[in-house]
Amino acid sequence: MTELRQRQRRKRLQILAAAAGVLTVLAVLVNLDFRGGPVQTGRTGQPVLPDFAETRAEAAEIRVTLADESYRLLNSVDGWTLEGTHGYPVRADRLADLATGLGELVWGEARTRDPGKLNRIGLGDPRKGGTGALIELANGDGDITAAIITGRKGEHLYARRPDEQQAYQVKGDLPPLYNADAWLDLNILDISPDAVSAVRLFDQYGESLYLQRAVGTSERSFRPGPPYQDFRLISRIAASTPALALSRFQPIGVKPAADLTTRPVGRHITETHDGLEVEVEAYREPDGFFVTLRAVEAGEGAHRGSTINDKATGWAFELSEYDWNDFTPAVSSIVRPPEIAVPDTPSDTP
Repeated sequence: MTELRQRQRRKRLQILAAAAGVLTVLAVLVNLDFRGGPVQTGRTGQPVLPDFAETRAEAAEIRVTLADESYRLLNSVDGWTLEGTHGYPVRADRLADLATGLGELVWGEARTRDPGKLNRIGLGDPRKGGTGALIELANGDGDITAAIITGRKGEHLYARRPDEQQAYQVKGDLPPLYNADAWLDLNILDISPDAVSAVRLFDQYGESLYLQRAVGTSERSFRPGPPYQDFRLISRIAASTPALALSRFQPIGVKPAADLTTRPVGRHITETHDGLEVEVEAYREPDGFFVTLRAVEAGEGAHRGSTINDKATGWAFELSEYDWNDFTPAVSSIVRPPEIAVPDTPSDTP
């Protein structure tokens, strides 16, 4: 009787073990993503955009579509510009990086085909609010000659064709595509703080001030120069902040100077030790805070002066309010005028 029970027990255990094995296999099969797993195709190792050299030569515009913004780079007689900036040039280095990057992209391993997972690797269709960046090249007739959706996850770059769900990891690199203003060539000048020798300020109240320092002195060595040598500084940083404002020049936007609608509220003239002078006029516009630049060619600074004018003439550059304030301080916030001695009135003697 005992032996019979043992045989029955072993049989039950075998049945349970077999059932567990079947359940394990079923669980694995249920969790497999047949649509999202790697797919081996003959595309791996091939260019993402075949014959791109010819496509690039015929390109009249580059369209970039993102979920929250879209912009177009236009190929005009004056070179490539960003639509809506009245012909202001884009950065040649960034444009070259994009063209080279698109031409060198190569399909790597296939990834997911699941539409619900494309956003995870930055390949969701931006036209539907997805995380990808759609890049399209068009010819002079407006016909799309090349198109790709790209995205990043971590260190990896991914891509897919807009009319396909199959995603691939790709080999190559592309410049950042987010923020249209990042394409603008706003690197107008490069002046080291050590190069600044003096600054002349004219504020909105009609007051003026001249600050200067000697070669090799610290950034906080600016002092009132003639005819303001008897004025007293409120603080060293009150003088050095506006004196070195041009060395921190970082525009965030641009528009034609002809579109300015207000009068300047301040002038700021920076002088360098090698003879360059750059005059800044500041405008408080309804649409932001703008300045214009004009360089005066003098001495060793002549070449740099002409380079600055070539880029700046005819344009007004938008600054953050914080940076704009450094070009427009009230003179009274920097110095106090000397006290005027009042002679004693002689008393009448009887």
